[in-house]
Amino acid sequence: MTADPLDSVNTFIGTKDDGNTFPGASMPFGMAHSSPIGSHYAGYHYDDPLIRGFGHFFLSGAGCSEQGGLVSVLPTTGLPRTFDHREYGAAYTHEGEVGKPGYYRVRLASGITVETTATTRVGVERFTFPAGATPHVLVNVGQANDGEPVSASSVRVVDDRTLAGTVVAQAFCGGKPYTTYFTTTFDRPFTRTGNWGGPEGGAGLRGQWVAFGGGPVTAATAISHVDADGAAKNLGEARGRSFDELRAAAEEAWRRELSSVETSAGGVDRTVFYTALYHVLLQPLTGNDVDGRYRGFDGRVHTADGWTYHEFFSLWDTYRAHNQLLALLRPGRARDIARSVLAIHEQGGWLPRWAYANQETNTMTGDPVTPFLVDLWRFGALAGLEERAYAALRQNANGVPPGSSPFEGRAGNPSYVGRGFVQYDKDFPKKGQDVDPHHGASATLEYALADASLAIMARALGHDEDADILGRRGRNHRVLWDPTVSDRGFTGFPRPKRYDGTWLTPFSPQGPEGFHEGTAWQYQWLAQQDVPGLVELIGGRDAAVARLDDFFAYAELVADPARTAREEWVVGPYDYYNQFRYNPNNEPDLHVPWLYALVGQPWKTSAVVRAAQTLFVDAPNGVTGNDDLGQMSAWYVFSALGLYPVTPGTGDFVLNAPRFERAVLHLEDGRDVTITAPGADPSELQYVRSLAVDSEPWDRVLLNVDRLRGTRLDHVLTTDPAEASWATGPGSAPEGEHAS
Repeated sequence: MTADPLDSVNTFIGTKDDGNTFPGASMPFGMAHSSPIGSHYAGYHYDDPLIRGFGHFFLSGAGCSEQGGLVSVLPTTGLPRTFDHREYGAAYTHEGEVGKPGYYRVRLASGITVETTATTRVGVERFTFPAGATPHVLVNVGQANDGEPVSASSVRVVDDRTLAGTVVAQAFCGGKPYTTYFTTTFDRPFTRTGNWGGPEGGAGLRGQWVAFGGGPVTAATAISHVDADGAAKNLGEARGRSFDELRAAAEEAWRRELSSVETSAGGVDRTVFYTALYHVLLQPLTGNDVDGRYRGFDGRVHTADGWTYHEFFSLWDTYRAHNQLLALLRPGRARDIARSVLAIHEQGGWLPRWAYANQETNTMTGDPVTPFLVDLWRFGALAGLEERAYAALRQNANGVPPGSSPFEGRAGNPSYVGRGFVQYDKDFPKKGQDVDPHHGASATLEYALADASLAIMARALGHDEDADILGRRGRNHRVLWDPTVSDRGFTGFPRPKRYDGTWLTPFSPQGPEGFHEGTAWQYQWLAQQDVPGLVELIGGRDAAVARLDDFFAYAELVADPARTAREEWVVGPYDYYNQFRYNPNNEPDLHVPWLYALVGQPWKTSAVVRAAQTLFVDAPNGVTGNDDLGQMSAWYVFSALGLYPVTPGTGDFVLNAPRFERAVLHLEDGRDVTITAPGADPSELQYVRSLAVDSEPWDRVLLNVDRLRGTRLDHVLTTDPAEASWATGPGSAPEGEHAS
């Protein structure tokens, strides 16, 4: 368990089949990166034949087109015929290509070797040219990732080593343009330079080329969302340090972060696990410059004094597991993340949903910020800020931002608060990409889950009247349950209602109407805050188990887990609709394997989790769907450790059979969590036969975060489900309460 975790990370995992990760260099939670750009909208795709350049800002695993790749640099041995990067891109070989935390290397067909590393705010490249070549570097500010519109740009020569400028690009998922400032410096003076497209202007080809008397050449590009001075100051992170020194510092930073979890895993299993952990630790991104300044949601410049402001919050994804993993492993970072979200509220007037740089994109639906912040509170990251956070959450839960606000908030609240459901209305006006009434049924379920979590926080803070109201609203999933709808031999499903309270007709539980990126089959389970109520609606525990068995194709799964996961479950990353099975590629039903445990059959949770884990492999197509800023990777990390945060606000983990014989979580406060499972074999379906917590028998499927810290969990596993009697007796599954 002492092997260097850096050797176990493969940054090419997720760079194919729309995993949308990037292979290049970054620091943990880094603002700037250095990674190759190809023809794919996310930047690099493993099968791309050409590299167009090396960009300095990326998102890891996001789904929309506009994803950065800003200030692209490409080394050449001469000037191209055209300055369109779609034409001048360089062929390259995967032979000798390296992707590790803090370091990337590739050899271009021109004979140039490119190496990249990064500081938190600077992306760095070293270009080694073939003998006799005249080194050139193209700095392209008018183009970025394919699908990332650049509406304006500028570039100027500062001195014979330095360029500076701006890129105005469009924010994620159809958001508004925003400005990135940059400064690029070289470790030797350039002897010649030239411009294409002019020094500044609107959309169009634009950039600066530089030539050198010899090589190798090291380039460092700092970025800032504040101003040119911020970019120049950020460059100080790299100034006066060699490429090898910067690489060593980046690798040491990653070694510290990745060593927060030790496992006994070896080979491919070890690589998949540590790459998943690596992807978790890439975001959210550092948002403030080295002097603490950042651009807020009011458009003004603010200062984070003594803490780090973070940006880029994909809350609909990350509230489910990524958030809790950071809060567990890195509580100091989690506290800064919580302060960042509260700063957005303070400066913008409302809480965000998908916050990109300093704007709300109104991407996705429901109310993800509530479970996100409530879980940060439950994990201790809001100490001293509880009432401030609660006031913001209460406003969000009960109100709607005015039309003049860029925030959409809970646009379905007038109907939801008054009648218990968000109406289905495809004509409802929207401020951004999405709005809740377009997906009224799933929005209702998301609101109810959020309200139930906020009720827990309200009760703990002494807001009992609010807690009662929110608790009742937390059962609003029942309002949309139609006991007359049948499909595949099962009766009763959530169904959209129109504004007048009538059911949407016609309606199919496998169809797209009323549900966001999923179907009624998948969303029926988004009621984990009220499992007893859901079981009653379905017709009792036996009926619920039978429906889960069909949902997971459980009989087929036991016979062939890997085939079932790849052929019976939902396969494509964007195959959201016309589905009735589990979708491991998207968020709405990621928690459902653990519902088996909550209805009294925990051995089936372990079987389904093992089957799902077969989808994570040591290959470019080795993640499920988009990695969604680390959410899918967080799912894997938690499931491999043998615990998952199913119900927001409770602090409870639902347990399953660990994948490894031994794992140790080194928490920041020194209270290690040790998890053992002698004989754990990922190639087999295994179940928990017994569990001891701190040497005492533990026969419950839940373990609370307060008990988890500093705890030892010792599992006995079996391959025989008949022997898997753990947590199957009376009181093993909750009756609506959370564990202590």
